[in-house]
Amino acid sequence: MPYADVGEDVRLFYTDDGDGPPLLLVHGWGADSHQWSWHIDALAARHRVIAVDLRGHGYSSVPETGNTPRAMAGDLHALLGGHLGIPRATVAGHSMGAQVVSILAVEHPGQVRGIVAVDPGYGMTADVAAGFPQMIAGLRGEHAHAAAEQIDEWCTNAATPAVVRRWHKRRLHAMPPHVLAEAFEAMFTGPDAIGVRPASDDYLARRRCPVLSIWSDPGRARWEAGLLSDPASKVVCWEGSSHRLHEERAAEFVHLVEGWVARLRT
Repeated sequence: MPYADVGEDVRLFYTDDGDGPPLLLVHGWGADSHQWSWHIDALAARHRVIAVDLRGHGYSSVPETGNTPRAMAGDLHALLGGHLGIPRATVAGHSMGAQVVSILAVEHPGQVRGIVAVDPGYGMTADVAAGFPQMIAGLRGEHAHAAAEQIDEWCTNAATPAVVRRWHKRRLHAMPPHVLAEAFEAMFTGPDAIGVRPASDDYLARRRCPVLSIWSDPGRARWEAGLLSDPASKVVCWEGSSHRLHEERAAEFVHLVEGWVARLRT
């Protein structure tokens, strides 16, 4: 069965497709592993692709508390090394998922061969972060799903197909409100949050593995380029795309990731 008990009464749903070097796919806030349906078949032609629902999301367990990127990273550590017996993998994460896989790489560096960070949910500037307390209050209020939908409007633009917009809107409305609030707060305003500068700079500089970072914002792309120490790291900017650039440009995303991962093995 595609479930893994990873401790603390948390059970993760995942799929496991293909053969080859392991590649873990981690979705973003308010989504689930179906987000990677655009990519799994193509990636599984050359990789063992594990696509997981994070705690509180999709078909995985919904804890009353502890729905944070750090706890999620601990779950992935247990999934890979304990349940699946995979000692080392390339890990890809979108948005909040990029925070989660970066924490995994910092806290368990031997487990991560490389990171693919897809329009990451970190590196926010102070002017953007000024709006986060009000967003969190909305997520904790009576109309949490409406507040989540307002936040989600930032994630799309004219490049986003209607089917992608609709899928994410429906997924958000299926999310437990307390998970939306707790995860968002832990990303950006909590005591251990790494989503806002300078906390982002301090923590992400501790990553020692190669990073492929794919951005829609050229300013944040230039910012992250200054944090990467491994010579195999690469920063790409698809200006004009939205936050969901990997879904909008799925074939191009697969081509980019496959080429970069192949070079890590040479």
